[in-house]
Amino acid sequence: MKFNRSVDQHIAVFGESGSGKTVLVSSFYGATQEPDFLSSSLFDVTADDTGQGHRLHKNYLGMRDSARRPDTTRFSSTPYAFTVKLRDTGAKVSKQESFDALRLVWHDYPGEWFEQDVSGPEEAERRIATFRSLLSSDVALLLVDGQRMLDNAGEEERYLRSLLASYRTGLLKLKGDLLEGGKPLVKFPRIWIIALSKADLLPEGDVFAFRDLIIEKASDDLTALRDVLAGFVQSPEALSAGEDFVMLSSAKFEPNRIQVAERIGVDLILPLAAMLPFERHIKWVDRMHMPAKVAAELLDGLGPLAVALLGRTGKFGRVISLLAPLGFKGDELNAAMRTAVKATSDQLRSMNADALAKRDYQSATLSRFRLDLEAGEEKRVLLRSKR
Repeated sequence: MKFNRSVDQHIAVFGESGSGKTVLVSSFYGATQEPDFLSSSLFDVTADDTGQGHRLHKNYLGMRDSARRPDTTRFSSTPYAFTVKLRDTGAKVSKQESFDALRLVWHDYPGEWFEQDVSGPEEAERRIATFRSLLSSDVALLLVDGQRMLDNAGEEERYLRSLLASYRTGLLKLKGDLLEGGKPLVKFPRIWIIALSKADLLPEGDVFAFRDLIIEKASDDLTALRDVLAGFVQSPEALSAGEDFVMLSSAKFEPNRIQVAERIGVDLILPLAAMLPFERHIKWVDRMHMPAKVAAELLDGLGPLAVALLGRTGKFGRVISLLAPLGFKGDELNAAMRTAVKATSDQLRSMNADALAKRDYQSATLSRFRLDLEAGEEKRVLLRSKR
């Protein structure tokens, strides 16, 4: 396998209009431009489109300095691409076993297309093209609006059932245009996370309370949505829909004040996009019988992440040193991926410490991402599927 100099990770964000998608991406990017982040992080985050980056940063600064919410966008489907560039340590790293940067491509699907019919053939084509562009995503976030939950307190099922039905019917409208000859897709988002946006409005609950509410109030609708998603994809057993949950808040909103530093879950977005498919896909391929082309698609791009995560430090340094002369092909690459995904919490902490000491920022960053996911679970902000 020839490793790319960058590894692309795609995430698709779905939510009704007003559910906080624009605020979320602005908070995500703006926080990475703050002096504290720039001085302490092992990597820089830049927008591939400078104009987009300036607009998102402006949104963030408007919230931080003027308590001004970003303007609502309607039918906006422009993807945002961010490059996560590791800091230059001066260390020599073999180009055959690593990558220079991660790229996060953020697909924001317009909520209006779930809520109302398109205005004509041109908009219908744009809707289909927009959805096709996000088929490369491994992770999708389905937003549940915290404000709407608060408005329907005690009768949350009214909102939740309507929301899940709109997602379901919106997807069904696209199905005939996306499946050529009715054949399910090999490449399709396979991890669909239920995310509570504006979680700061519901401070008494944690991710378990959120999950329990979804299951209690709308489990049948969630099952129906999962069935629709399964109809899009080959090997639907390798699909996680409504099994992962996360709490998200872009800031704490108060009268005449927006505290952008008081975020919930936003710092998990990059680790989720980068490492959740890594963990999940390798396990699925090991545990399930599926066509070779599906397995290849699930494992595509994970080799460089595994090699970079293991690094050349600590316990796993010997594994990489032994595999490197073989060129990381076939069984050797598979061994690296499986070794990496089975690393325990203690091993990850040891890998992270060793990598930092030896300035191996690839291994340090990726091991930190996996530890961040574990920390999110400990804080009851994230709940990952055990399957």
